[in-house]
Amino acid sequence: MISRILLLIILNSCLCAATFRVNVAQSCYQAEENHSITLEWTFTTTPHGSSRELFIDCSLLVPPRELILYQVLEGVEVPESQDEEFSGRVQTDKDVLREGRIRLHVSRLRTEDSGLYLCEVTTEDGSGSGRCHLNVSAAADVSSTQRPTVDPEPEGRGRLGLHVSLGLTAAAALMVKCLQRCCFMKHQKVSTFISAV
Repeated sequence: MISRILLLIILNSCLCAATFRVNVAQSCYQAEENHSITLEWTFTTTPHGSSRELFIDCSLLVPPRELILYQVLEGVEVPESQDEEFSGRVQTDKDVLREGRIRLHVSRLRTEDSGLYLCEVTTEDGSGSGRCHLNVSAAADVSSTQRPTVDPEPEGRGRLGLHVSLGLTAAAALMVKCLQRCCFMKHQKVSTFISAV
C-alpha cells in the first residue's frame, strides 16, 4: 500500500514537471541601436503557487560569459545581480509576473546587446527555459549617407529650367500640331466646297 502511494506521488511530480513550460513570445527580435525593445516569456502558473518558490534567471549568453539581465530568487527581485552592461536599461513589468509573464523592457539598445537570450524559470511545479535571439543593427548615420553639397541653388535652378523648357517645347509642339490640323480641316472644307460648285 505504501509503495502505491509513493508511486502516485512520484508520477504526480513527473506529470507536473512535464506540463511546466517556459515559452518565448517571439523567437527572434530585430531592433536598431538606441531604440528600445520588450522581450517576453510566459511560464506555467498554478493558482496555489507560492511566489516564494519562484526563481527566474534571464541572461544574455555571450561565451564564455553569461550577462545577467534579470533575476528573481525566492520570489524577490535581485537588482544587484544585474550585470553593469544592463544597469539602468532594463525595466520589468511586475504586474504580469503573477500571471506567468516575464516582460523585460530593454532601452538604449547597443549592437553589443545582440545575441541569444535565455530565461530559466523554476517554481514548485517544475522548471524550464525559453530562448530568443536579438539582433541590434547599427543606427543609420545620416551624415555619411548624404553627399555634401556646396551650393544646392544652381542645381535646383538648372533642373527647374530644364523642366520649364521641356514643358514649353511640348506646348509649342502641341500648338503646331493643332494649327496644322485646323489648316488641313479648312483646306478640306474649301476643296469640298469648290468641287460641289
